[in-house]
Amino acid sequence: MYVVELTYKKSVEEVDVYLDAHRTFLDEHYAKGVFLLSGPKEPRTGGIIIVDAQTEEEARSYIEQDPFFVHGVAAYHYIAFRPTKADEVLQARLFQR
Repeated sequence: MYVVELTYKKSVEEVDVYLDAHRTFLDEHYAKGVFLLSGPKEPRTGGIIIVDAQTEEEARSYIEQDPFFVHGVAAYHYIAFRPTKADEVLQARLFQR
């Protein structure tokens, strides 16, 4: 599993040009079961995506489809994460392996 931190490289106004396409990208990957959580950072300087991937290369293969990546408006930092505890709602999903 990967925590992917996005940091905007462009102004929020430039980021917003691609926001609808970014949200569509997120929806597509939620539908595939690849993304587990996502949302903007506060203050709005980027965001976080939790990716169900076994390797950084796999996580990158998904993220590199993001319109924010394609258009160069965000930088991405990948953090490998192995959850060992979760509340009941998340347990079935996270510990099915």
